[in-house]
Amino acid sequence: MSSALELWLVRHGQTTANVAGLLSGWLDVPLTEQGRTQARLAAQRLAGRRFDGVWSSDLERAVATARLAWGEPVADRRLREIHFGELEGRRWGDLGGDREAALLEFLRFRAPGGESIEDLRERVLGFIGELAPGRHLVFSHGGVIRLLTCDLGEDRFLGNGGIAVIDWSGRRLRRIWELASDLS
Repeated sequence: MSSALELWLVRHGQTTANVAGLLSGWLDVPLTEQGRTQARLAAQRLAGRRFDGVWSSDLERAVATARLAWGEPVADRRLREIHFGELEGRRWGDLGGDREAALLEFLRFRAPGGESIEDLRERVLGFIGELAPGRHLVFSHGGVIRLLTCDLGEDRFLGNGGIAVIDWSGRRLRRIWELASDLS
């Protein structure tokens, strides 16, 4: 029996908060019509593949993406986006230069009244540490996927509906599919 662990990470489709330029974190916001289209495009990439587990964040945007792209996932709150605390629901352009720079730098970011990247890492790696060997499909958020790619020495932020394939056991990024370009 192989002990290899492969993660297929899918970022949720576009949301109403994405369109408005808002930090949504733990806010439960719905997909837009374009977000539903992105989920259906992800389904085309996933078609015909076999997974040993299908998981999602418990937030509506990730669960809805999973349902449209694959089917019913097992929801786990550890797969949520970073909790932005006092910044939840704030417009990106209103954050101010220092906060914007810290969030773009990412690895040292700490949301006032929310989580740090280290807090996010602890809960996400706790989830991954409990996965059985095999290939797992995970519907989650941009910050979660960026954290995992950073841990592999890559700093990748996927667009909505994007897919990253990670050989977690081998500690390498295998493939990225960005779906936004498929919508034009």
